[in-house]
Amino acid sequence: MVTVAVSARSLFDFEEENRAFRENDPGPYRALQEEKLDLPARPGAAFPLVRKLLAFNDSGAAEVDVAILSRNDPVTGLRVFASIRHHGLPIKRAVFTSGAPPHRYLGALGADLFLSANMFDVRAAMAAGFPAAQVYPASAGLNLRNDAELCVAFDGDSVLFSDEAERIFRLMQLEQFIDHEVRNARDPLPPGPMKPFLDALCLLRNGRKSGAAVRTALVTARSAPAHERAIRTLMAWGVTVDEAMFLGGLPKAPFLAEFEPDIFFDDHLQNCELASRHVTTGHVPYGINNELEVAR
Repeated sequence: MVTVAVSARSLFDFEEENRAFRENDPGPYRALQEEKLDLPARPGAAFPLVRKLLAFNDSGAAEVDVAILSRNDPVTGLRVFASIRHHGLPIKRAVFTSGAPPHRYLGALGADLFLSANMFDVRAAMAAGFPAAQVYPASAGLNLRNDAELCVAFDGDSVLFSDEAERIFRLMQLEQFIDHEVRNARDPLPPGPMKPFLDALCLLRNGRKSGAAVRTALVTARSAPAHERAIRTLMAWGVTVDEAMFLGGLPKAPFLAEFEPDIFFDDHLQNCELASRHVTTGHVPYGINNELEVAR
């Protein structure tokens, strides 16, 4: 079974309410949510992904579990569950922590992925060893044409793979980086933070009992001949992707707009910001690029 934990704000559009939130005084936020207890929330950025994930259970097989893992208080949780019922989502599990760090419960839930709009919670989850990403609220409202299959796209270095090669790229010229990757083409790259989620998707695809389908893509700035190490790494792991795009520095957003993933994971903030205009996007705050961002 694949288990995904999502925050309430990533599943539903709580952006208006979030603007009323103050860390030192959550009272106005809670009061606003309580005023809206009978008003179902609109779908948020992760809603289409969650809906497709839950469709794997339509045949009666328990293949996917989705749980709410939220900093909201239990009263706001009433609105979350009312919104879940309104939109017909078969979600039964939820943890509401009233502001306490929610990542502590990921192990108990058996989560294969945690999606949140809160960067601090995402970083804490990743530090605890769980695949996690910050969902861009700007992705909400995007309509995808393909309801027949679940599509997920991953960046390569610092997402599926570790940032080993990215660090080398930072230290070398492009030509030297390519030479390094060619010389090490048969040495698998270490796994990155999203590798366990790709594993879970491959198991879901290969062992599914429902009629739903899974399609995955690697979307990377690598180009030939540095492509070989990426492909051989996946082969060494015993996992596959359906599509691989070696873009050699071309913008990823137009290719993602054609692939239409239900979510795209990348470690570069700029890539995420551009992609979120077209597809639901999750920022993976891992690796040297994010270390540089934190240092600024």
